[in-house]
Amino acid sequence: MKKIKILKVAMVAIGLLMQSAFSNAQTDTTSDKSIRPFQVHIPEEKLVDLKRRILATQWPEKEIVNDESQGVQLATMQALAQYWATDYDWRKIEQRLNALPQFVTNIDGVDIHFIHVRSKHKNALPVIITHGWPGSIIEQLKIIGPLTDPTAYGGKAEDAFDVVIPSIPGYGFSGKPTVTGWDPAHIAKAWIVLMNRLGYKKYVAQGGDWGNAISELMALQAPPELLGIHTNMAATVPANITKALQSGGPAPAGLSADEKNAYRQLDFFFKKGLAYAQEMGLRPQTLYGIADSPIGLAGWILDHDARSYELIARVFKGQSEGLTKDDILDNITLYWVTNTGVSSARLYWETVQTAKGGFFDPRHLTIPVAVSVFPDEIYAAPKNWAESAYPKLIHYNKLTKGGHFAAWEQPALFTQELRASFKSLR
Repeated sequence: MKKIKILKVAMVAIGLLMQSAFSNAQTDTTSDKSIRPFQVHIPEEKLVDLKRRILATQWPEKEIVNDESQGVQLATMQALAQYWATDYDWRKIEQRLNALPQFVTNIDGVDIHFIHVRSKHKNALPVIITHGWPGSIIEQLKIIGPLTDPTAYGGKAEDAFDVVIPSIPGYGFSGKPTVTGWDPAHIAKAWIVLMNRLGYKKYVAQGGDWGNAISELMALQAPPELLGIHTNMAATVPANITKALQSGGPAPAGLSADEKNAYRQLDFFFKKGLAYAQEMGLRPQTLYGIADSPIGLAGWILDHDARSYELIARVFKGQSEGLTKDDILDNITLYWVTNTGVSSARLYWETVQTAKGGFFDPRHLTIPVAVSVFPDEIYAAPKNWAESAYPKLIHYNKLTKGGHFAAWEQPALFTQELRASFKSLR
C-alpha cells in the first residue's frame, strides 16, 4: 500500500491537469495591451560571476555504482563544468536571439516574452509553439527558419508558417508571477489572448511536455480561431493502463507490442524518473541550491529523463549527437542568467493544486489533433491509444530518431511533421 501511495503522489507531482478552470478564455483584463520590442543584454559581470561560481564548485565524491542509477554522474558534470567555464560563449546565443524579432506584452499582470517571425510567403499558417521544462525557447530556434521560409529548406511556399514562440511565465525572459493561479489552464488562456492580440483570425498550436498540456487546454477552451494542435508528447494513456501502473502490478493482458513498449516506458518513468517532479510539485521553494549554484542547476536540469540524460552524457564524452555542448549550455545558461530555476519549478506546484486527472490522461479534445511519436520520448504513444484519445486524429507518425526535445534534437524531422500535420487545415 505504501508503494501505491508513493506512486500516486508521483503521478500528481508531474503535473496533473485540471480540464479547465477558465470558462471565458477570450477575456483579457490587462489595460496595457502594447507590444514592445525586446532585446537580450546580459551584463558582463553576471557572466564573470557565473564562471567564478563554476570554478569554485564544491564537488561531491563519485557515485558508488558504475551507471546512472544514483543520478547524474560526476564525470558528466565535471566535463560540462570544464567546457562551461573555459570554452562556452553566451554571447553567441545572445546574438542569435537578438537577430530574431522578440517582443514583450503584458497579459493578466505578467510580461510575456515571445519570438514572432512572420513568413514572407502569402497565406502562411500561424502557429504558436510552447516549450516545456527543463526547456525554453532555445528548444525551438532550429525550426524557425524551415517553418517560416520553407523554400530555403527543401519545402514549398504553401508549407509556410508564421511562428510565435512564447516563454512560459516564470521561464526565460517572461515575467515571474507574484500571485498564485498561473497553472497550465491560465497559460492557455493567455496564449489565446496573445494570438488575438497579434491579429490572427486562425492559427494552430504545437507543444510537448508542458507545451502539450497548454496546447490541449487551449483546445478545451475552444477559441474559434484555433484550428487544431500538434503534439510530440501525447496524452493518451487508457484508464486500465493507469490503474495497472498505480497498482505496481504487471501490464494488462492482451497488449500489442507497441502497447507493451509504452507500458514499460511509463512504468520505468513513474518508478524511477520522477524525483524532480515530486520536489517541484510539492516543495519548489526549497530548491535554493539551483538558484545559488550553476552546477546545482545544471545537474537538476540534466536529470529529467533517462534517454535525454544518456544523450547529453554522450555529448560531453565527445560523441556527435542531435544536440551539441553549446546547445545544452545555451539552455542551462538561460535559466541561470534569468534566475528562473525556482520560478519555473512553481508551475509544477501550481498544477498539483488544481489537479483533477493524470498528466497523460486523455482530455477528450474535440478539435483536430496531430501526433508525432519520437522513440526516445518518455513514452511512445501507440496508434490505437491516440485514435481513442483524439477522435479527430488527422495525423499519426512514428519517427525513427528523437526524444523528449524533438524540435531541438531532430529539427528536420520535426519540421516535416508539422508540415504534414497541418496540411489539411490550411
